[in-house]
Amino acid sequence: MQRLSPQQLATLVVLTFAWGLNWPVMKMGVNAWPPLTFRAVSIVLGVPVLALALVVLKVPFRLPRKHWRELAWLTLTNMLVWHVCIILAVRSLSSGRAAILGYTMPIFSALIGALVFGAFLARRAWVGVGAAALGVSLLLWHEFTNLAGRPQGVALALFAACIWALGTQLLRRSRVDVPTLTLSFWMTVITAVVLTTMAAVFESQRWSAPDPAVGWAIAYNAVLIFGYAHAAWFYLARSLPPVASTLSVMFIPVLGVFSGALWLGETLHWQDWAAVGLMVVAIASVLWPARSLAPSRVAA
Repeated sequence: MQRLSPQQLATLVVLTFAWGLNWPVMKMGVNAWPPLTFRAVSIVLGVPVLALALVVLKVPFRLPRKHWRELAWLTLTNMLVWHVCIILAVRSLSSGRAAILGYTMPIFSALIGALVFGAFLARRAWVGVGAAALGVSLLLWHEFTNLAGRPQGVALALFAACIWALGTQLLRRSRVDVPTLTLSFWMTVITAVVLTTMAAVFESQRWSAPDPAVGWAIAYNAVLIFGYAHAAWFYLARSLPPVASTLSVMFIPVLGVFSGALWLGETLHWQDWAAVGLMVVAIASVLWPARSLAPSRVAA
């Protein structure tokens, strides 16, 4: 486990709060507006915020043509699939439940690292995978037994988490030798274009002027999520090993569950409480630093 610098630790704290509190914000937005449109408008407004950051920090916009293919794959796995699937899942699930399912990402990341990239997965990591699977099973059971359940929302959230996990592994191994802000900017631009096109094709008949609550949710996402959080995440994912970079997600689903309950009045069932505990145990089992070997054992 790599020790975090003060800058990295501060980035993690701000990122955790921004993403954790965004779950009820997103739920509030998609309850009153078409989901793809909400996401598209948020990201389009976030592009100039991110561009301003590049100008102020004097970071170049140029990305050499030789990196365009890799940029496309990184955009697909780190942003596009995640944003499309998770915003549709939030529409059909409670914000807290979507947060728990979406942030199973570190478990998928550990599995992909072990099975695809040959990373070593310790015994306790397999215990964590089992705990995560049990938590997901509890949520699935509740969705199937509740007449108002939306099991397709669960599937979308899990698929989004799995693809994002692959993207995190690819980003850490990226050969794109440009500043992280430059990479983040172009990934955001591409996602904005595709999402806007999808919103126009599938939701244009439902377009209407947003009410103040939706406008506030859009502003939150434009500035804090697309203007800051994604760039901060990409910085961590490129500068730390995949396991260490996913440290920031440990408390995001917990924040999502309880902020949704307090803010939106979402009812918490025992399955939600159990799933929160199991997800924290699962992620901690993967990310918690292992004890160093005793000097005598190392010498032996």
